[in-house]
Amino acid sequence: MFADRGYDHDKYRRLLRQQRITPKIARRGEAHGSGLGKHRWLVERTFSWLHNFRRLRTRYERRADIHQAMISIACSVICLRRLLSSF
Repeated sequence: MFADRGYDHDKYRRLLRQQRITPKIARRGEAHGSGLGKHRWLVERTFSWLHNFRRLRTRYERRADIHQAMISIACSVICLRRLLSSF
């Protein structure tokens, strides 16, 4: 699991290892350049794509299943657009 410096604590590393998850947490006080930005950029870009859909930017649905359906539709549209632009 990748995390930024805000989660640099032995408690969090221990909890992740108990779940058999390898922590990749940037250390406080060390120089930048851990490579975390490469992975974080992908996640933030995907959130940005999802926020292009107005119904997801502000959650209007009260029911979780409808909201999940909207997220699934948005992800499908994003994938379709990416596939069409690659041809």
